Amino acid sequence: MGGILPRIGVMTRAPGEKNMAKRSVTTVLVLWLLAGVGGVHAAGDAEAGEVKSAACVVCHGTAGNSIRPEWPSLAGQVPEYLVKQLQDFKSGARQNPVMANIVGPLSAQDMEDLAAYFASQTMKVSAPADMKQAQQGERLYRGGNVKMLVSACMSCHGPSGRGIPPRFPRVSGQQAVYSEIQLLAFKAGKRSNDNEVMTRIAFRMSESDIKAVAHYMSGLK
Repeated sequence: MGGILPRIGVMTRAPGEKNMAKRSVTTVLVLWLLAGVGGVHAAGDAEAGEVKSAACVVCHGTAGNSIRPEWPSLAGQVPEYLVKQLQDFKSGARQNPVMANIVGPLSAQDMEDLAAYFASQTMKVSAPADMKQAQQGERLYRGGNVKMLVSACMSCHGPSGRGIPPRFPRVSGQQAVYSEIQLLAFKAGKRSNDNEVMTRIAFRMSESDIKAVAHYMSGLK
């Protein structure tokens, strides 16, 4: 399934835990459907997007591979997701003063072109900085946490972490620091521009769980 670590055995569960897991999966499916409402379709020109991406390099790196841990890599990202985030930064649904200023002048076509360009680039994936954290994160990413009713991350982001269009983003290869920052923002309710899907999930995760998952996803291919 494209992981960076050896497969972890399936945990046995008591009958009550199995019922809880079923309810948790059902919840994810419902949230999945809700998150897909009003989805956008990115149909941009990648070549035009490359020209327009000149201002993005400072934070997001050449070809969308960020070298700054607090800023996301955009290479290989789901294009529809990128368009949605740009729209949300422009409307204020997602708060970030820097991005608000950058996306202000962008047209709908500009956003689609940029998304098409970054989606066409190759994500550079490195080994996790902390393998112990990554091993813990793998368990959560692939198996969730039955006790806390946290569904497996791969339910929405896929076994390889490459996302499921149109709304669920690629998380594999992402900067661990950035992923942790975003998950903590969802947990605290500071970010909720996804119909609060991640808010509901991250709220049940501990800060140590969040850090572990972020490390695992950073090295997932």
